[in-house]
Amino acid sequence: MAEQSTPEASPEGIPSQNTKRGPAAKAAPTRRPSGRSAPDGTVADGAASTGAISRRRLLGTAGATGLALGAVGAAAGYTAAPEEPEKTAPLTSLGAARVSFRGRHQPGIVDAAQARGHLLAFDLAPGAGRTQAAALLRRWSATAERLMAGEAAGHDDTGVARDAGPSSLTITFGFGHSFFSRTGLDGRRPAALDPLPDFSSDRLDASRSNGDLWVQIGADDALVAFHALRTIQQDAGGAARLRWQMNGFNRSPGATARPSTARNLMGQIDGTRNPKPAETDFEQRVFVPGSGDPDWMAHGSYAVVRRIRMLLDDWEKLSLKAQEDVIGRRKSDGAPLSGGTETTTMDLEKTTADGSLVVPLTAHARITRPDQNGGAAMLRRPFSFHDGFDADGTPDAGLLFVCWQADPVRGFVPVQRRLDRGDALSEYIRHEASGLFAVPGGAAPGEYVGQRLLEG
Repeated sequence: MAEQSTPEASPEGIPSQNTKRGPAAKAAPTRRPSGRSAPDGTVADGAASTGAISRRRLLGTAGATGLALGAVGAAAGYTAAPEEPEKTAPLTSLGAARVSFRGRHQPGIVDAAQARGHLLAFDLAPGAGRTQAAALLRRWSATAERLMAGEAAGHDDTGVARDAGPSSLTITFGFGHSFFSRTGLDGRRPAALDPLPDFSSDRLDASRSNGDLWVQIGADDALVAFHALRTIQQDAGGAARLRWQMNGFNRSPGATARPSTARNLMGQIDGTRNPKPAETDFEQRVFVPGSGDPDWMAHGSYAVVRRIRMLLDDWEKLSLKAQEDVIGRRKSDGAPLSGGTETTTMDLEKTTADGSLVVPLTAHARITRPDQNGGAAMLRRPFSFHDGFDADGTPDAGLLFVCWQADPVRGFVPVQRRLDRGDALSEYIRHEASGLFAVPGGAAPGEYVGQRLLEG
């Protein structure tokens, strides 16, 4: 849970270049729904809408209001004229927000972290190879483009999200280490995709780790997210079999009085030092260059995925001061223990009257600072999870950690190695699943994701 991270635990939301607006607002600048914050702490207000919502319309809020007003009118002796045509209510700003499937980068990396997420991995079916994989990615890309535009699936749509707009849906695809040998493409496997080293805090379940293909789904409506999950799984057909799937959540847009960095399940503000798009080295830290090696990864990124269980019963027994010493930041507002506000630079040398360091040497926030790791940085975009309780009542809850970097050897690995050697937080977390995936750049018009790898 490196502190330089999270758009949730946070990118809560970077205004995306891909967000589109509908005809009612074509003259206005592109905006995110009100109340969504960005990794840099900024927020874009207003409502993004789409001009091609297709058959989906959100009747919920306005419809419910109309029923209530109708009841009041009837009580007052008024009734609606039966011949008056029903008016379709416009989508709310939350439902209308749309992210484009196509672009230089795949969606779901620098876009705002959504309220609901699903992570899943597939293995190619026995006998399936490069031809079947290409056909599958073509199907998945077509489905993702339709669903992200707020349209129905191209075939046998279940109708689960019939009344909803796109709701900031993003669908992202990646390739695992094993995919390349399964498809005869070993020679095109990136060196950056070599397996991650072992870490002392790892308690990994192999059945919930890695995989040939990885899919990340996020949306601000749970039904929209589930609809995408179900459609992607059905589209796999006989070409691939589900290996594992995990469900996550974040704070809903607009749930707080003012935009702020989100909190994790430990109650800590998480993500203060996430890299920001305005920083001059943001692209080189997060994305493979356009002249990347290999060429099919141009403008792509590498996703490290970790299921990190938080030992909440143990954590919640600590005093407030003990929790803050573990993290190195105040729980109330995320400010460093050395003083200031959340974004104040941490003073690592400040001491108390007795000469003790104000920010302990083992504090999580100290260890994960880029300037303490040779500049290593990664863009975190995680989801929290809660999968019930163990037989003894222990919560199975924590963080679905997802971080993005141009090279995990220079991003995730050095930071995790330092955490392994003395992070006070390690006593209260357990890494239970892991995966590393190569996520190619966005699909150009007429392309499907991964086409340059599979047909290059």
